[in-house]
Amino acid sequence: MSAAQPAPLWNPSQEFIDSAQITRFQAWAAEHHGAPADGGYPALHRWSVEHLDTFWGAVVEWFDVRFTTPYTQVLGERAMPGAQWFTGGRLNYAEHALRAADSRGEEPALLAVDESQQPVPVSWSELRRQVGSLSAELRALGVRPGDRVSGYLPNIPQAVIAFLATAAVGAVWTSCAPDFGARSVLDRFQQVEPVVLFAVDGYRYGGKEHDRRETVAELRAELPTLRAVVHIPLLGTEAPEGTLDWAGLTAADTEPAFEPVPFDHPLWVLYSSGTTGLPKAIVQSQGGILIEHLKQLGLHCDLGPGDRFFWYTSTGWMMWNFLVSGLLAGTTLVLYDGSPGYPDTGAQWRIAERTEATLFGTSAAYVMACRKAEVHPGRDFDLSRVRCVATTGSPLPPDGFRWLHEEVREDLWIASVSGGTDVCSCFAGGVPTLPVHIGELQAPGLGTDLQSWDPEGKPLTDEVGELVVTNPMPSMPLHFWNDPDGSRYHDSYFDTYPGVWRHGDWITVTSRGSVVIHGRSDSTLNRQGVRMGSADIYEAVERLPEIRESLVLGIEQPDGGYWMPLFVHLAPGARLDEALLGRIKQVIREQLSPRHVPDEVIEVAAVPHTLTGKRLEVPVKRLLQGTPLTKAVNPGSVDNVALLAFYEDLARERAQG
Repeated sequence: MSAAQPAPLWNPSQEFIDSAQITRFQAWAAEHHGAPADGGYPALHRWSVEHLDTFWGAVVEWFDVRFTTPYTQVLGERAMPGAQWFTGGRLNYAEHALRAADSRGEEPALLAVDESQQPVPVSWSELRRQVGSLSAELRALGVRPGDRVSGYLPNIPQAVIAFLATAAVGAVWTSCAPDFGARSVLDRFQQVEPVVLFAVDGYRYGGKEHDRRETVAELRAELPTLRAVVHIPLLGTEAPEGTLDWAGLTAADTEPAFEPVPFDHPLWVLYSSGTTGLPKAIVQSQGGILIEHLKQLGLHCDLGPGDRFFWYTSTGWMMWNFLVSGLLAGTTLVLYDGSPGYPDTGAQWRIAERTEATLFGTSAAYVMACRKAEVHPGRDFDLSRVRCVATTGSPLPPDGFRWLHEEVREDLWIASVSGGTDVCSCFAGGVPTLPVHIGELQAPGLGTDLQSWDPEGKPLTDEVGELVVTNPMPSMPLHFWNDPDGSRYHDSYFDTYPGVWRHGDWITVTSRGSVVIHGRSDSTLNRQGVRMGSADIYEAVERLPEIRESLVLGIEQPDGGYWMPLFVHLAPGARLDEALLGRIKQVIREQLSPRHVPDEVIEVAAVPHTLTGKRLEVPVKRLLQGTPLTKAVNPGSVDNVALLAFYEDLARERAQG
């Protein structure tokens, strides 16, 4: 990558910079904690990673984090894994999430939207009342700090209320979306042994109702630790025998009681995709998530009481947990339950318009789908309140940046962000005071010592390397649930560079401090010693209108050779003829290099994904190397297992030669 300085796509105005909370934070931290007053974000970031204790202490003070028992030390033990944050301190996440009810009780805390696209508000005072009522009922059911409470719920207010009530009593929340099948849910919930299950009778998606009562009955039968099941009649059905009704549990006018818990007390369990075995049950802490999300949402996303925060997500993806934490900033949440593209591809823009969203978060895939469908958001919708469009899930290709700039508006802050379920936050992403360059994330996050390393552990600039984090982050996992000796946790992140978090992404840290994500390093393409990320190939190939989606793999052969196939899912009416084959190879050769041109281009019916929408690169690679399906992938983690038979057959044919 050239170290030249191309012109930014967007520069924040001086007014935008001056009004950003991060600007005020830097001035305050300079006055009170020795942060640099000058040098802008790069100087602030350098200070935040070089003076980790001081920085996080300043975050706690700036956001007025309330400790019922004071902490004695910001960072007692700084080893990774095993860092100990805010030792001795006790607090409660839910108390902070509901603080705005004291001053803004009748304003909306939540705007619930379904496929009718009509927002229904839930006020701060009503949210607080229902959390108070439900948390008292949970205590009456015998739920105690540390017990697990599970949700089989879509992105609806009841999910937020159930989570906050769980956190208020010091119990541990965990959730799956109702489009997950019973086996996928049990692979997750059976690990943590929940005592309560909140479950809907079904959900609406793509204009249809999906009845989930049989699945819920199966969950009840296979989760022997359940003491109570709460029925939420989204489709209007009667409560099954032996269940409790949601309305009755949330009817009382009860002031919530917030259990003071240690800073490192578990808040929730998130799950990895589980493509090659049981999903990792990732445990994160009340205090760690509280301060990481205050920093991320308040300083990086610049959210506050006047904002409306919409991110298209489901309860089975960490972005739902991140979205709910918008309450910590006093921000109104937009909860959308439905298909991302119903009744048409422009659906999410219409929701942003109708809810007057100020930060609209979506996936890079949705942006590219809108581009292909020739959606014109800026022309067809009033998006004047949208200050920022943020994307995650996969790298936003350069064409996605250009399309947002041209089709939403030129004065738009585009925040491509990258992090992971593992930390439930961003390693790098948006900074409201920095320019946006095409194809780049603006900067690493405050307090996050993000670097690109070569195999020997040497930092790289303007070169592709492994994404590593050399300082502990408060939201790093406490542990995995059923990993008593910590070996699975250690092997997941710390076995390559001892004491340093290796995330498994290829990145470039540029000489101007921005970050480029190239895709997963565990499915790396390595042609003639040159490493490349799959995202670079997807970005080039999927510009072609005939290509709906693609999957590229680099497969080491038993004879020492290297086979690099590209699988393509074609748009309706397209044919993989010699002309299209030529265009695919040409676009890769011209935009990347001749080394990137695949050995074969193979048409497939569709590209398989995890349940959270990520392309199934590593398991398909294993199938093509001859690993049996039962060992290559956990079928419950895949959106369409039937698609994998194609790759099994292909591996068999190639082996027979």
